[in-house]
Amino acid sequence: MRVLLHLLIFVSLISVSLGQMNPGAKQIAMANSDVALSDDVFSLFNNPAGLAQLGWRELGLYYSPAPFGFKELANGYIAYSEPLGFGSAGIGAMTYGFELYRESRLLLSFSTLYLNKFFFGVSFNYHIVSIQGYGNKSIFYINGGCLGYLMNDLRIGFFIQNINQASYTSDEDQFPILLNFGLSYTINEILSLNCAIEKDIRYNASVRSGINYDIIDNLSLRIGFANEPAEFSCGIGIHFSYFNFDYAVFVHPDLGLTHQAGIIISFEKEGNRTRNIKEFLESK
Repeated sequence: MRVLLHLLIFVSLISVSLGQMNPGAKQIAMANSDVALSDDVFSLFNNPAGLAQLGWRELGLYYSPAPFGFKELANGYIAYSEPLGFGSAGIGAMTYGFELYRESRLLLSFSTLYLNKFFFGVSFNYHIVSIQGYGNKSIFYINGGCLGYLMNDLRIGFFIQNINQASYTSDEDQFPILLNFGLSYTINEILSLNCAIEKDIRYNASVRSGINYDIIDNLSLRIGFANEPAEFSCGIGIHFSYFNFDYAVFVHPDLGLTHQAGIIISFEKEGNRTRNIKEFLESK
């Protein structure tokens, strides 16, 4: 009965918890509306094209031990990006679930830039599902993304998950095909407005919006909204030297409130990041 109960909980929550499987407390605080911003190492998961904006190494860690009070939904991520002459490469890993049901994922990503304004990225994902008593099943799928500067402060982004339509068995749509399109506008280098439309081909589209405001050099405030389902999120970012600490509160209409946290070690001081992104692009 205990096994059955846990599996029923998982099945009932998996459709509403998929959004939580996108890493980064910064991204969650903005309701995952940043597909066109994608300016840190967690772009590896959310839009790999954004990695090529970084001209320095970054290491990101994110862990959520009990989202909404459920240890069964625990998830953790690690991501690393390495700048290259033509763009950037990244590697990441994910774990999700508990002893009866667990998903694990390893991915490699490559991104490049074109004409100093357009970025293209691809990630190769190896995903394993393990169910106690039933064994393991794995799939290989490909994600792709692009990002472009329409103007210096206006960006457009697009991301697609599972381009090759991988599935665990011969049945279709077992692993989601996800489309994400958005815009990001930076005002005076301290305020960014983000919006996105996210579409799982099996469900209605979700409209997402988020704001990031750098209130002072070492502190950022964030807020986000989404529908399908209705969601509200907010958070802060604390920047100190090479360290970026991010915290988010996420509210779901059925599951309630949960807390998220993460850290990014950026081998470029936070105060120089926005300026140096532009300098990096101009130097190419």
